[in-house]
Amino acid sequence: MDVVVQFAIHRLGFQPQDIVIYAWSIGGFTATWAAMSYPDISAVILDASFDDLVPLALKVMPDSWRALVTRTVRQHLNLNNAEQLCRFQGPVLLVRRTKDEIITTTVPEDIMSNRGNDLLLKLLQFRYPRVMTEEGLRAVRQWLEASSQLEEASIYSRWEVDEDWCVSVLRSYQAEHGPDFPWSVGEDMSVDGRRQLALFLARKHLHNFEATHCTPLPAQHFQMPWCL
Repeated sequence: MDVVVQFAIHRLGFQPQDIVIYAWSIGGFTATWAAMSYPDISAVILDASFDDLVPLALKVMPDSWRALVTRTVRQHLNLNNAEQLCRFQGPVLLVRRTKDEIITTTVPEDIMSNRGNDLLLKLLQFRYPRVMTEEGLRAVRQWLEASSQLEEASIYSRWEVDEDWCVSVLRSYQAEHGPDFPWSVGEDMSVDGRRQLALFLARKHLHNFEATHCTPLPAQHFQMPWCL
């Protein structure tokens, strides 16, 4: 991946801030490595990717091998996407496939076992730790559990998320404290305010695509990540 970025910069003439990295599935590891190593790139889009390889490796191996599998992955194949992604300060978009049969730890229909959820939660918890408290986490998990766009919208409206207010709060914080994460926004906020911000941020960082793991991503789903 280093060669790819170097080629784009030195042979093709791109500036880092003009580069957007898109990665699918296991490519999330090299993409997050590049984002971590080239912090000036414009944005990262991760499609059907995961937070950590260990839970997915354990899924396909005998339970009696748990300790061996965990140690082997950690020492020799540690695809720690979430850890690397949290070292990137720029815009991020995650595409979650709602029928993914590869990065779920149970069955494709169990959308809450999709490790893309964990990637989102770890990113938001790092960037907005005061927002992603118990109440914020609970609200985002309810939203992630929604089985349809209608149900997603219902959860969003149930908590009366005021998007204009959310943007105003975030922009005010950024203007006063600067853009670098983690942010302490939400520290002195009501439970309702933190819940609204948590849902707003989750919706801005993750889009659903109703498909299996290997279905080609339609052109309309190639969107730039949200930027404040």
